[in-house]
Amino acid sequence: MATQRILDFLATRRPNGPCLVVDLDVVRDNFHAFEKALPDSRIYYAVKANPAPEILRLLASLGSSFDTASVAEIEMAMDAGATPDRISFGNTIKKERDVARAYELGIRLFAVDCVEEVEKIARAAPGARVFCRVLTDGEGAEWPLSRKFGCVPAMAIDVLRYAKKLGLDAYGVSFHVGSQQTDLSAWDRALEDAKHVFATLAEEGITLRMVNMGGGFPTRYLKDVPAAQAYGQAIFEALRKHFGNRIPETIIEPGRGMVGNAGVIKSEVVLISKKADNDNVRWVYLDIGKFGGLAETMDEAIRYPIVTPHDGDAVAPCVLAGPTCDSADVMYEKTPYALPLSLTIGDEVLIEGTGAYTTTYASVAFNGFEPLRSYVI
Repeated sequence: MATQRILDFLATRRPNGPCLVVDLDVVRDNFHAFEKALPDSRIYYAVKANPAPEILRLLASLGSSFDTASVAEIEMAMDAGATPDRISFGNTIKKERDVARAYELGIRLFAVDCVEEVEKIARAAPGARVFCRVLTDGEGAEWPLSRKFGCVPAMAIDVLRYAKKLGLDAYGVSFHVGSQQTDLSAWDRALEDAKHVFATLAEEGITLRMVNMGGGFPTRYLKDVPAAQAYGQAIFEALRKHFGNRIPETIIEPGRGMVGNAGVIKSEVVLISKKADNDNVRWVYLDIGKFGGLAETMDEAIRYPIVTPHDGDAVAPCVLAGPTCDSADVMYEKTPYALPLSLTIGDEVLIEGTGAYTTTYASVAFNGFEPLRSYVI
């Protein structure tokens, strides 16, 4: 996970304080792996995962498209060299003035999941293409996205029918099987719902043309995950099963799977203590926590691999916590983390698999700690 390039950078630059280092060579390899695994799908990188300009420029140069959640992200993608036809406004919750600004910038592809959002787009982006997000159960995902986005398939049919009535291009459906999805069959269940929406609207003369299969592609943390090729095979088989020889255009939106394993956070042990003399669990406090970029440890959903200078020594369970004066700033307590007994104050540790959803989750200045610094090499 920590490539030699990252280790060399840390050894020579010796950056002070916690920081993320991302290796662009890994991002490039991941992009090519997705291309190979799903050659007929267009790749829309989920900018929210890590919007570092260097990453966006690399992906734009490789031919990637971009899934954006805001006008700011649209502008970032365009600054990196992406043309408007390679950008989707994929957030289903948009201010009407932001829709209008995106339309002004040339964006013509928008996500919806209700008739109210369709009405905004019809007013602010006339004639644009829309795709409706369908709810999934998120079963098998370590970071499910179950209730906030999407609607049931029956409502999706109504939403797309209404979009057509208001002069929009009813383009397709989308779904997201949940972030860090390790169940290869998850896409099969979602594609079955997508096919139902396609078939019902086709009977009314509304021909949908695209399925946005979302993200969910995992990165390796403590457990092995299937390779991109395995996902590609499972998804293609599900497409053939439900759509036969009339497979629609498809889009995928990798975020974590594109950049997660490309980044490593360097951190320092600030304190090791116990709460009682007879306590057999140590508390290990790092100079980074939930508010410094490790928000995905919420509910201990994502368990990052941690490399210490004492790996190989005897280990014991620890509660792992961050440095801030907030009792919620504890990463792993329900399931303590095994760390070497020889770990000591001042040791540097590497938190691997942190290329996605870290820098942009970091607070601006909670407790006076600066946002997580990032280096892209």
